[in-house]
Amino acid sequence: MSLLTLLPFIVLIGAMFLMTRSAKKKQQQAVDMRNQMQPGSGVRTIGGVYATVKEVHEDTVLVDAGPGVELLFAKNAIGAVLTDDEYNRIVHGVEHDLKSDADIVPDDASSLTGTDDSAADSGADDKAVDLGKKDAADEPAGDDAPADDTPAAEAKTDAEPKKTDGGSEAK
Repeated sequence: MSLLTLLPFIVLIGAMFLMTRSAKKKQQQAVDMRNQMQPGSGVRTIGGVYATVKEVHEDTVLVDAGPGVELLFAKNAIGAVLTDDEYNRIVHGVEHDLKSDADIVPDDASSLTGTDDSAADSGADDKAVDLGKKDAADEPAGDDAPADDTPAAEAKTDAEPKKTDGGSEAK
């Protein structure tokens, strides 16, 4: 047999070895995390229950999920041991903000725009801008625009639709 025919099998075995190695490493980290649990630390179970550890036994953990609610879980049912800040943020809604108040974005955009003085200094007009469509009769007369007394201007005013009372002739 040549080395070329054995190469796919060698690559497959190597990939399987690497995958099982990384899975074992993650599993060992989870076991270490569960073994480091102490009474008073906040945890999240694999079912999504947030609680505080009361007692840690060899295979079980007694947790306090609320006033008068104590639950007994298997150690492998603990999904994560949370830091105090993270547990308080999730369970109690307490934000431990390390940022200063100056970094907070205001509710309105007034502080994000320039002041009124800068707009006045730049010579900006405060007139309202009409963005509507203008008719040829409304535009000022130029070199190529017909005057109001020309037949083209009269034809345009005659072509406007008549307003009706909304009734129909067939009753």
